[in-house]
Amino acid sequence: MLIKDADPIKSSEITSKDAFLNRRTLLAGTAGLIALGATSKKAEAAKLSFAKSRLSTSEKPTPYDIVTGYNNFYEFGYGKEDPAKYADALTTKPWTVKIDGLVDKPGNYALEDLVKPAKLEERIYRFRCVEAWSMVVPWVGFQLSDLLNRVGVQSGGKYVAFETLVRPEEMRGQRGIANLNWPYREGLRMDEAMNPLTILANGVYGEELPNQNGAPLRLVVPWKYGFKSIKSIVRISVTSRQPENTWKMQASNEYGFFANVNPEVDHPRWSQASERPVSGGLFAKRKPTQMFNGYADQVAGMYAGMDLRKFY
Repeated sequence: MLIKDADPIKSSEITSKDAFLNRRTLLAGTAGLIALGATSKKAEAAKLSFAKSRLSTSEKPTPYDIVTGYNNFYEFGYGKEDPAKYADALTTKPWTVKIDGLVDKPGNYALEDLVKPAKLEERIYRFRCVEAWSMVVPWVGFQLSDLLNRVGVQSGGKYVAFETLVRPEEMRGQRGIANLNWPYREGLRMDEAMNPLTILANGVYGEELPNQNGAPLRLVVPWKYGFKSIKSIVRISVTSRQPENTWKMQASNEYGFFANVNPEVDHPRWSQASERPVSGGLFAKRKPTQMFNGYADQVAGMYAGMDLRKFY
């Protein structure tokens, strides 16, 4: 369950990155994780200064190597290890985010101008992929609502749309390796975007985001399937109409706009009733999936009166 009144997790109780880097035995024989050595290609990432959040889960974070080595980021290929192998090619500094649409202060904002005024927090969140595997990730970031309030949402703004970078010379998956309609697009309804759980993350494990995790800025919406948490954001638009999202465009019979975690609604090709914690390898014992990924107390009210069976 979520901790609402106090954060029971002391920084000293979270296993250090270095300790996790020396514990790879659980990953042996897991084909998608063999390439984890690629996560150490770059120099040590910059440390971030942040506060602890009362909205963190009390669950133990997934090992650093898995969080940074087992990813879906099709801009770098289909394989889970492809982002860790190839994302070093991506240049993330300088970085600009275009904010437009129904806002009072549209413009092209340097990343540092978005991050510096923000209150950075560590949010230890459950992460549930639509493919029925899961992690617990210690993100560092700030509430999307803070940014939207700063730029001023106009009265007609009902949705927030996001786009990922298109740079095929650095993102090999955009050169035909991964057949999607680029740029990757996602969106949220305005009440979802303003929910306190929704964050823009610029870090993980107390450091700047690695490229393979969506550097330098990604969305994290913990009660939705992971494909909603768009990576390497270059555009945020406030709109009056529901925006397109990539996987619904790709296969509307399998992926919907809301994509809330729901164990009672199966994907057309597999069950969503349970999930595999990736930290246990390919043969990990599955565990039951929670409605809204365990965040029902915080988000269920936004969907009152909606048919939960239609979220795909």
